[in-house]
Amino acid sequence: MTRPALVAPDSFKGTFTAFEVAAALAGGLRAAGRESRELPVADGGEGTMDVLLAAVGGELRSAAARDPLGREVDAEFALLADGSTAVVEAAQASGLGRVAEAERDALAASSFGTGQLIAAARDAGAERVLVAVGGSATTDGGAGALDALREAGMAEAGSRPRIEVLCDVRTSWEDAPRVFGPQKGADPPTVSRLERRLRDLAERAPRDPRGVAMTGAAGGLAGGLWAWLEAELLPGAPYVLDAVGFGPLMREAAFVVTGEGKLDEQTLAGKVCGEVATRCRQRGVACHAVVGVNELEPFQERVLDLASVTEATTSSALEAAGRALVEPG
Repeated sequence: MTRPALVAPDSFKGTFTAFEVAAALAGGLRAAGRESRELPVADGGEGTMDVLLAAVGGELRSAAARDPLGREVDAEFALLADGSTAVVEAAQASGLGRVAEAERDALAASSFGTGQLIAAARDAGAERVLVAVGGSATTDGGAGALDALREAGMAEAGSRPRIEVLCDVRTSWEDAPRVFGPQKGADPPTVSRLERRLRDLAERAPRDPRGVAMTGAAGGLAGGLWAWLEAELLPGAPYVLDAVGFGPLMREAAFVVTGEGKLDEQTLAGKVCGEVATRCRQRGVACHAVVGVNELEPFQERVLDLASVTEATTSSALEAAGRALVEPG
């Protein structure tokens, strides 16, 4: 019996969900005669909640929360099938997608709404909250989220669930304004102000987040939860791959097809394509990547040991990329 291909992509941010990418690639593979298993994955950014919910079951809950500029919105969190674990995506309330490009304000943007969602998850019975922090519009060091949690009576250790933060980058606290501020609307003088603000917050924190990997995720939201609430910081892609059962399915596959919107240096630091490629290399399984944009140098591609890299930016191009893996040329 021919072994199936395993299709395990992340989303193409702002274009396709991981489910849409997996369906298009698998459709192309099947059209060319190769059976395929679809396994959408994520790295702790947008889409993580849906991926985990699809893999382990549960239900979506809605709650009122503030967006980055303080406007009330309806946002969602997931209560997983065990009834005691919730998934909160920072992007749901505090995401860059909540603000139009013309209204982005890196200084004013607050993570308060994410704190409200964590509190709502506690009220729904969660004893453990996974906070996926990618895609935020904020660089407030989590100050807004912490304010919301204090208002909800969750300042003391015994009054809150265990918090685990799924991070999509390894950036440390002090680097967050420089690395992420510009995409959130910060010009160079604003980046300097954000750096001073995070420095002041770090100096008041119960434990110093500076120099600690992943504390800069979501403009320091990860570091704020780590410093004040003793949250555990976890690399998002490895966590999600384990949670959705990637390992056993990869070992049964003829080859693996992964993908995400962009291959760049962040890929080498644990984004989905990098993590999938590493695991495949360790087990001797060929791994192909289909991406929106490939910014890796040839040497960096060799480091990942990818069998092929294909760029595709439309649904039809994704299907064609899948077909080409079975029928080259």
